[in-house]
Amino acid sequence: MTTDKTSNSDARRLLAEITIPLRWRDLDAFNHVNNSTFLTFTEELRLHWLAAIDGAMGTDSIMPVMAACQFNYRRQLGWPGTIVAELYCERLGNTSLSVAHRIVDAADRSIVYGDGTTVMVWTERGSGKAVALPEAIRAACT
Repeated sequence: MTTDKTSNSDARRLLAEITIPLRWRDLDAFNHVNNSTFLTFTEELRLHWLAAIDGAMGTDSIMPVMAACQFNYRRQLGWPGTIVAELYCERLGNTSLSVAHRIVDAADRSIVYGDGTTVMVWTERGSGKAVALPEAIRAACT
C-alpha cells in the first residue's frame, strides 16, 4: 500500500493504492472480471487504508458505515492480469467522507477499467446516529 502521494493525472490527493493480481475465480461466465468483483477491489482498498490509520476503523462506540456507492465500468478486464486500485480523498464533511476509486492496469496506468465514489459516515454503534469524523481521518485526508 502506498500513502501520501499525489497522482500526476489527478489533482486529488492519493491516499492509498494496492496492487491486486487477478484470480481465475474473479471471472464470470463471459470470461471477464465480474462487475461485483470491482466493488470487492474497492472495499479491500478502503479497508487497507483504514487499517493503517489508528482509530479509523472505529471504537467500542463509533464505526464507519458505507452510505452510498457509485461505480463506472470503463473497460472489460480479463485474466490473467494485475491491477492497481487507487483511493483519493474527494470530500471531507462533518460526519462523512467521500472517497474516489480508480481501477487501472498495473503495467499501464492510462488504462482505466473503472472508477467511482463511496460515501462513508461515522456512526454511533448503539443508535446509528452520525457522529463527527475522527481526527485521525481528517489528518489522513489533509
